[in-house]
Amino acid sequence: MAKRAHPKLPGRNYLDGQLLIAMPGMQDARFARSVIYVCAHSADGAMGIMINQPAPQITFHDLLIQLGIIPEGPEIRLHGQAGRMQVHRGGPVETGRGFVLHSSDYFVENSTLPIDEHVYLTATLEILKALAVGNGPESAMLALGYAGWAPGQLENEMQANGWLHCPATPDLIFDNDLDGKYERALARLGVDPLRLSGEAGHA
Repeated sequence: MAKRAHPKLPGRNYLDGQLLIAMPGMQDARFARSVIYVCAHSADGAMGIMINQPAPQITFHDLLIQLGIIPEGPEIRLHGQAGRMQVHRGGPVETGRGFVLHSSDYFVENSTLPIDEHVYLTATLEILKALAVGNGPESAMLALGYAGWAPGQLENEMQANGWLHCPATPDLIFDNDLDGKYERALARLGVDPLRLSGEAGHA
């Protein structure tokens, strides 16, 4: 692990660092009621991590065993943040790969991508090892897989009213209350989900 001065952030493109909120009429069932943190968005396409969908039937403890980071055995206990870590379903692409959104107090040269001044992305075993032993970032969210869009695809879906978007905040990204994130994200836009559903139904 390396903790050092923050690198210079890249130029902001499109919806980098924003949240996408699925509209009630979302046609793709994989993204129903999803909230996605956009990690990269440019003319080449977009990539994001769902932040409100739990990964089925796997815990952080199980994942660490599968990856050989900790030995198997009932005597192995994870403490602190590691003991509370949830595994999220980040999206349908590369579902066997782990992606960690985390606070800016953790940075590894050539491995960590700064998205904005508060949220970075690292997708290496090193950050999982650091989290397991309590040397990781103060705030972290682990997801398996990601959501990806081809050039122009996300823009087309937004024009078709598939997504709303709003600024992201660390408290929403890293909160373990997954069930409430959808409504909380809509509330940031001043949108009542019940009214939105009703309007969508009469569109």
